[in-house]
Amino acid sequence: MPLVNLTSLTPATFILVGIPGMEQLHIWISIPFCTMYLVALLGNSVLLFTIWSERSLHQPMYLFLSMLAVADLTLSTTVVPKILALFWFHARGISFGACLTQMFFLHFTFSAESVILLAMAFDRFVAICHPLRYGVVLTPSAVAKTGLVALLRSFCIIFPCIFLLKRLPFCGHRVILHTYCEHMGIARLACADIAANIWYGLMVPFTVVAVDLVLIAVSYVFILVALFRLPSRTARRKAFNTCGSHLCVLFFFYVPVAFTAITHRFGSNIPRHVHILLANLYVLFPPLLNPVVYGVRTRQIKEKVVKVFICPKGHFLRE
Repeated sequence: MPLVNLTSLTPATFILVGIPGMEQLHIWISIPFCTMYLVALLGNSVLLFTIWSERSLHQPMYLFLSMLAVADLTLSTTVVPKILALFWFHARGISFGACLTQMFFLHFTFSAESVILLAMAFDRFVAICHPLRYGVVLTPSAVAKTGLVALLRSFCIIFPCIFLLKRLPFCGHRVILHTYCEHMGIARLACADIAANIWYGLMVPFTVVAVDLVLIAVSYVFILVALFRLPSRTARRKAFNTCGSHLCVLFFFYVPVAFTAITHRFGSNIPRHVHILLANLYVLFPPLLNPVVYGVRTRQIKEKVVKVFICPKGHFLRE
């Protein structure tokens, strides 16, 4: 088919259905969605401002945490405002370009966040297993390069998806049975072979994320071995608390994604509205819970938040 004809079959807009079968409940569902989004905005903004304003927190661990907060804000803001507009104002239309842009930033941010979590695991590995080399290995330059690698790797992985989608004809199919645009949700509307989209969308991103998970697991094996060798119970407890915060963040990030992917691929008997609700977990829960976990479990951050926002003159009680 000539290229001109393929281009003419690209829809000007897509229609987002929301949560199929639960349209009458959209207003009620929007209440927890909006609440979680606002709390995530507040929590991550407080975390970023605290780390930025307190020089004592300008250390690799907290700089990686600030990168995570930026990624969380980007992840939720890419998706949630459009979902709320859909639920509140029935703004179901989204242009083809806006849909591709939302898809790109959704998957791009997920990939970047995976790199940041790997960097945070490496940070704990060096701090616990090689504490004397911590300042040499994790320099400000190394932290900045890690952030650059997260951006470049994510861009190189996700950008080809745009071309894989733009080459497809859609033959008038433009109804997306979802609350937001994602790669395979768009590809399945095409009236052409989408084998390349399926293989690329399944193999490349998930293979890269799997490599991140394996490296994180290896890091924590070494960390656990080193922890049990620490002679001081106080030092062991402090290290456990720091690693525990990171493990909670890993759990909140990877488990919803893995559960969503498994049910999406193999849960044919699960109703579609359950699939869609699960797919919203990883754009709502990690941004909501990450700042809470680090704010509650990390004493330094808790103290600095109190100092910056409650007692700006520095008169605050230490635990």
